[in-house]
Amino acid sequence: MNAVLLAVLVMLILALARVHVVLALFIGAIVGGLAAGLGFDGTLVAFQDGLSNGALIALSYALLGAFAMAVASSGLPTLIARWIVQRIGVESGDAQKRVLFFVKYGLILAILAMAIMSQNVIPVHIAFIPLIIPPLLTVMNRLRIDRRLIACVLTFGLVTTYMYIPVGFGNVFLNEILLFNIDQAGMDTSGIKVMTAMGIPALGMVVGLLIAVFISYRKPREYEDRPLTSGTEQTDALVVDRYKVVISLIAIVVTFSIQIIMQSAGLEANSLLVGALAGLAVFMVTGAVKWKDADDVFTSGMRMMALIGFIMITAQGFAAVMDATGSVGPLVDATSDIFGDSRGLAVFAMLMVGLIVTMGIGSSFSTLPIITTIYVPLCLSMGFSPLATVAIIGTAGALGDAGSPASDSTLGSTSGLNADGQHDHIYDTVIPTFIHYNIPLLIAGWIAAMVL
Repeated sequence: MNAVLLAVLVMLILALARVHVVLALFIGAIVGGLAAGLGFDGTLVAFQDGLSNGALIALSYALLGAFAMAVASSGLPTLIARWIVQRIGVESGDAQKRVLFFVKYGLILAILAMAIMSQNVIPVHIAFIPLIIPPLLTVMNRLRIDRRLIACVLTFGLVTTYMYIPVGFGNVFLNEILLFNIDQAGMDTSGIKVMTAMGIPALGMVVGLLIAVFISYRKPREYEDRPLTSGTEQTDALVVDRYKVVISLIAIVVTFSIQIIMQSAGLEANSLLVGALAGLAVFMVTGAVKWKDADDVFTSGMRMMALIGFIMITAQGFAAVMDATGSVGPLVDATSDIFGDSRGLAVFAMLMVGLIVTMGIGSSFSTLPIITTIYVPLCLSMGFSPLATVAIIGTAGALGDAGSPASDSTLGSTSGLNADGQHDHIYDTVIPTFIHYNIPLLIAGWIAAMVL
């Protein structure tokens, strides 16, 4: 069996068997290297050489985790949650159906906006969910909002934003991982407008969101008013300091502005890292985070994001071993013979493999380095344009993030919605997001590859 194919199969089987993703990637790389005749030492050397490619990304994630915790310690998320509760509480007391309608969809839009901004404007990723969502559960119960709908809204904001908008985490996914790995695999990506390539797949996600909001989970669903078991003790106990809130807003503006300026200057590779450092510096210099508390705040934040960063580093090592085996070329040739001239069938197969890999790993960011090594030569051999190749690989990487039991997007949603024990991770988050996003994204990615 081809060494690359064998390595991917081993990694997938281990991941689906609930073996830790990092260990599954490492064992898969070892098996592939040995099967290709690299030997144990040669495999480890190739793996080690690849680790450095993910170091910058991992460091950026760790610093963003620290930045998220600093924002949380200021009380800004608490202030937002309390404001929403108060506004809805006032307006819905004796409101008629029409008012309740606007209140319900206003709340949904507010949660969607927070999920979108968590990827770029306030780059805290899923850290806002356990701080914002639990205090709103009582309001959702009053409005009889189906929590499966909120899970779909949160997942849409988390996934679609990074796979389409090249700012914040989107810059990491689109520029630092997607375009970087495609370029490393031998295809020139200079001059490619990544938003053009990912536009049609993003529209597929929009279709899935609209179906969830207005069709699947439109009807009211009853929940009990239960005491919250997680996520709100810290929120309720935290005293909002107006000075710290103002500093948080300033730090957010600084972080976002630096990213935009650096990307405009062609320095997008380091924009997220520098932006996070600048935001942290604002907290430290102004005293919003005291020196004596800085270590605990930053360590907690880095710990929150460290696992994602470590998975990314390991995935880069896996990709380096796959490249060193020299088995990519034969695999591409064999695949081309199977597909023949059927480009449509080839695209479908590539997207399905991406779905399976991401479902197993749980991270679209970690999937890209793995599949790019195989997909770029295949796309070149079948005559796909660089724009279509970016769309194929970007979509294949994003597929499965929504709907994976191990994805931080689904785990983050459940952590907030299950604060009172009435939201099941698999049946209320994983399955709904899988159905509403993976199917439309698969169709939209196929269309993008065929028309670009």
